[in-house]
Formats: sequence, structure tokens, C-alpha cells
Amino acid sequence: MMRKSDITRKTNETEIAVSFSLDGKGQADINTGVPFMDHMLDLFIKHGQFDGRIHANGDTHIDDHHTTEDIGIVLGQAVLEALGDKKGLRRYGNAFVPMDDALAQVVIDCSNRPHLEFRGDIPNAKVGAFDTELVHEFLWKFALESRMNVHVIVHYGRNTHHIIEAVFKALARALDDATMIDPRVEGVPSTKGLLT
Repeated sequence: MMRKSDITRKTNETEIAVSFSLDGKGQADINTGVPFMDHMLDLFIKHGQFDGRIHANGDTHIDDHHTTEDIGIVLGQAVLEALGDKKGLRRYGNAFVPMDDALAQVVIDCSNRPHLEFRGDIPNAKVGAFDTELVHEFLWKFALESRMNVHVIVHYGRNTHHIIEAVFKALARALDDATMIDPRVEGVPSTKGLLT
């Protein structure tokens, strides 16, 4: 079963192209025009053992908002398409990731009931030139477009970069866990008989 996708999206603000494979080796080709997001997406692909090409051109001369938001949209769509009919899916994933002083947890349900719950503090408004409020924007659009229930808990941390990095690594590992195929599951993992 090929669990891959190719999604593109072009607006007056951004042009995003994503090629994504759930069953990869951690190979990443990232070029978004937003250096901090390049770093976060690179480690997301690596720590989830996905393969991904994520390229973006956006109006970053204004700020990073549209590009970061639209990457979340297209990456979410790519994950949803790669999941296919969701037969045999584990469905749930949970990961704790420490990053020096920070500890983040992400819990995922591939439920077709999109929701983002974000609990915890990001202490600073910026990491370098990147507006840290965009982390929530990215995660919300990713959860919405992937049709997933995503809970993010920052248990603690002092360093803003470490906190965000722990979140992205935990997202990767929880997604990898949730999207694995379990040979014991017949059909989809729901008493309703439907996840799509």
C-alpha cells in the first residue's frame, strides 16, 4: 500500500508544494522561505520517519503569517490524502519529548473530527525573526486539514526555541504512532465502521 501524496496550493499570497510519505526514512527537502519553519519541518520529517518535500514561496516581505499558515493547510491535506481509507490504522498516538529544559506532549486521534487543544506557555513572542504565535496557527490549520484531533501540552520549559522544538518532535512521533498499520485491526478502528 502506497501511503503517499502530492498537494499544491496557490493563492495571491503563497504557493505551496508538498510531497509526503507516511512510510519513509526521515528524508527531508525543505525550503519555505521561513528559516525557523525550515528547521521545525526538517526535524518533524526526521523524527516521524516520514519522507517529505515541502517548498513554499510567500509574501514573507510582509511577515511569515500567510506562509506558515498555508504550510499547515497543505501539509495537513497531504497527510489526510496519504492516510487513504484508514483501514488497519492504529488511530491514536501519544508522544512525550524532552528538549533540555522543556517537556512537550502531543496526543493525536485520526478521527475525522478536527480539533486543536493547546495547553502551555511559549514565553517569548519571537525566536529570532519568527513570531511564535504562528506555532498555534500552523498546528490549528494542520489539525483542521488533516481531520485530526490534536492535543498539545507543554508541561514546562524556559527556552522558547526548546519548547517549540519539543512540540514539533512530539507531533512527529505521535503522528507516526497514530498512522502505523496494526495487523490486528480489521477495517477501520471505530465501532461506527467509519473514519472518513
